[in-house]
Amino acid sequence: MKIDKSIIKELTEYLDEFNLTEIEITEKDKKIKVSKNNLSINNQSALETPNLNSQKENLTSKTNVKTGIEITSPIIGTAYHAPEPGAKKFVEIGKKIKKGDTIMIVEAMKTMNHVPSTSDGVVKEVCVEDGQPVEFGQTIIILE
Repeated sequence: MKIDKSIIKELTEYLDEFNLTEIEITEKDKKIKVSKNNLSINNQSALETPNLNSQKENLTSKTNVKTGIEITSPIIGTAYHAPEPGAKKFVEIGKKIKKGDTIMIVEAMKTMNHVPSTSDGVVKEVCVEDGQPVEFGQTIIILE
């Protein structure tokens, strides 16, 4: 079997562009899987964390937002703010929610997973855009 290096290069570019750790394609009897090793991901995260923290500090100082209760994504996937396009969002800034209320949907492998709130509070910040890819443990909402 001859390996087409251009496909591998294109998949590698998708990993970086969409901040993925792994991607796989299947065509007839061919299957190509490209993934990053954990070491480079950890190093990349360690390098990016100070930048994210300094951006967050700048945002915090500008808007006087204090830290609160962070709700994180339980899985890797795509975050959606509403049950379907054009529908009312699950949460908006200032909305009071209770523990167990659905705050977002994270779609993974064509399965829509409702993400429940882990505590009571008022939505202070929605940290991801509608349709944005999210990682496991990424903060998606902050409550007061």
